[in-house]
Amino acid sequence: MIATRRAAAAFKLWTYELPPSGQSYGATGRTNKHFTLKENPLKRSDLDDFVACYNPKNRHERKEGERFKSFSYEELLKRDKLNLDIFWLKDDSLEDSANLPDPDVIAQEIVEDLEAALSQFATIAADLKK
Repeated sequence: MIATRRAAAAFKLWTYELPPSGQSYGATGRTNKHFTLKENPLKRSDLDDFVACYNPKNRHERKEGERFKSFSYEELLKRDKLNLDIFWLKDDSLEDSANLPDPDVIAQEIVEDLEAALSQFATIAADLKK
């Protein structure tokens, strides 16, 4: 029990919010980033700031910043049902629904994303049969 308490006391959950980029609607929610499988896939360069904050070479030297925060075990326990939907940056596009595209545009984007994902899964399934 002592080891478990020590581990819990030392535990930190690190979270990162992607930076805003324009005022477009996007499936990534609060980030204002609009990533799609076909037209704007997530690239490694989109994660450069995260990797720098994450500090993979020495995790003990991580520091909190505007987009990178840690939460202790105790802080997480205080959350309603241990909800891990954690965010702290305000997304202005979510506040003003007038900035959202028409529902038919959103629906078409969803269809395109699903079709691209299905195509990728079909390729994987075919590769697994070989």
